Amino acid sequence: MTHQQMTIETIEKGIYLSEENLELATFGMGCFWGPDARFGSMAGILRTRVGFAGGTTPTPSYRTMGDHTETIQIEYDPQVISYANILKEFWRNHYPNRDNYKGRQYISLVHYHTDQQRQVIEAIRKEMETELGESIETEISPFSQFTLAEERHQKYYLKRYPKALDQLAALYPNKEMLVDSTFAARLNGFVKGFGTKDSLQKEINQWSIGETEKAFLTKLFLSLKW
Repeated sequence: MTHQQMTIETIEKGIYLSEENLELATFGMGCFWGPDARFGSMAGILRTRVGFAGGTTPTPSYRTMGDHTETIQIEYDPQVISYANILKEFWRNHYPNRDNYKGRQYISLVHYHTDQQRQVIEAIRKEMETELGESIETEISPFSQFTLAEERHQKYYLKRYPKALDQLAALYPNKEMLVDSTFAARLNGFVKGFGTKDSLQKEINQWSIGETEKAFLTKLFLSLKW
């Protein structure tokens, strides 16, 4: 495969487990730009997307959010990162007590996708209350729906570097590919200060992709103009 034939879909195919073995996690912890970068930098998390959940307002958008909450949804490989560790990262990195600032837009919120997730949430919540030394008032409820936020909010920090985006254009023929890309998630985390050049290169070399693809991504990463 030549570099001209490479797209992110062909390169990232099979990074971790097959698609049917991935799991979802959905939660809100304030403005969704930061969590998109934080969790996008973590090994075992393949995809991140930001949007709106938790309310009843139909077809929410950033300007007409209604009673929804800014939310991040991630797809992760449970053999690489556990749901328990995702929850610990969630609770350690925001104020987990509800307030009325901007209504429900920035409340602490976690939706469970399975009963097993619900049980893990309750166990880790108790553990984190002990660690943090205060009660946790995060709203916990079953997942119902998630509405994707507008394109400008996806991988927000990466998009602040137009020269780098121009270099990545051939790899991402359409905007949806950027949203769903593991590599883009890592870059979005990197420019926000999560991880280093060395740590990202090391992770790329551990991905279950071909040596040609590893070399291509590494070379591209090191050539990006920030």
